[in-house]
Amino acid sequence: MSLDFLVDRFDQLPDTQALARELPAPGARLSVGGLAGSSAAVLLASLARRLPQRLFTVTAPTPADAERWLADLRVLVGERAALYPQREALGAEEPHYEIAGERIETLEALLEGRVRVLVTTARASAERTGVPTALQTSRLVMAPGAGSGALGAVIGRLEEMGYARVPAVREVAQFSVRGGILDVYGFGMAAPARVEWWGDEIVSLRDFDLDDQRSGTARERVTVLPIRSGGKGKGEGGSVRSSLLDLVPTDTIVVLDQEPAIAREVERAWNDAAHHLEIARRLGEEPPPREELFTDPAVWRRRLAGFGVLSLGDAGAEVRFPALPPEPLARDLKRLRQIMAQEPPTVILCDNEGQLERMDELVGDRAGTLVVGSLEGGFVLPALRVLTDHEIFRRARRLR
Repeated sequence: MSLDFLVDRFDQLPDTQALARELPAPGARLSVGGLAGSSAAVLLASLARRLPQRLFTVTAPTPADAERWLADLRVLVGERAALYPQREALGAEEPHYEIAGERIETLEALLEGRVRVLVTTARASAERTGVPTALQTSRLVMAPGAGSGALGAVIGRLEEMGYARVPAVREVAQFSVRGGILDVYGFGMAAPARVEWWGDEIVSLRDFDLDDQRSGTARERVTVLPIRSGGKGKGEGGSVRSSLLDLVPTDTIVVLDQEPAIAREVERAWNDAAHHLEIARRLGEEPPPREELFTDPAVWRRRLAGFGVLSLGDAGAEVRFPALPPEPLARDLKRLRQIMAQEPPTVILCDNEGQLERMDELVGDRAGTLVVGSLEGGFVLPALRVLTDHEIFRRARRLR
């Protein structure tokens, strides 16, 4: 049994449905609380399923936090979740080939629209790293007055990127052209965009409604991701230093886990980099300036503020979900059996088949359901209690 039933339960919550309709627009933010255990990951899986064209980026304070998020999301959404890890070192090059390779592979999957939930760390989001030019230029960014190119050139780009030309845009991965007006709907976009040219310059950029095709809110810019790779190799054409916040689509929803801790980690990385570079210079090396390796924290904050942000935390939450922490059991099987006989119904998530068989022997015929599917932490909804076997037995969950 998969854990889709958990996503279904969260999807039925009125708060989830309201949040999916009112996700913060670029430049807006919303604080969300009442998400105990792994319920935040289940909520995110529900939003990603409801809005398959959107990109959600989870930013965690540390690599350990990011790994926990990734483990939960891989169980819930599969390979559509990916990790963009931080560099092991503070210098310009990543000494660990596995990490360097994973960073590039994740960026390639991201810029080809294959990632729906991206997990990263505070430091990784502020790092400026060498991105292959073939990946950097695979996106199409359009803004009024910007040098996006003539309409004909943009049409050619969209065809190369795998978009289908249609009389009227009705779904993702389509574009249409009427005179000097281009309609396009790409992955990662909150809504389809209507772009109007005067000569070779964009003069208007607005959302439009798929149903009645009427223009709506003006946009500052849109990012269109390719549907398929243009065939350029990952290492061709040199590289350019960019941060993750420079690469993700403008309509990305950034999910901040422990926002104050994230801000502290970005500041610490900036300060540690100065110390590291000073040591390198004393050793006779000529390292690049700090600004080439990391985004200044003030600039990082401004760029972050340009995205739609969901900040997770109970303090001052504007939206509060009804997911409560479960009662600690600490190997108390008698109390576990009592709980399983009470409302709401209980589901115990077991890390593997062996643990499920063991749990089945211990709880006997008590009311409840045993499922193979490992999440970091349990939670209690009004209609369902979710427990994990590693929390019941007070042991660590094994991550990758």
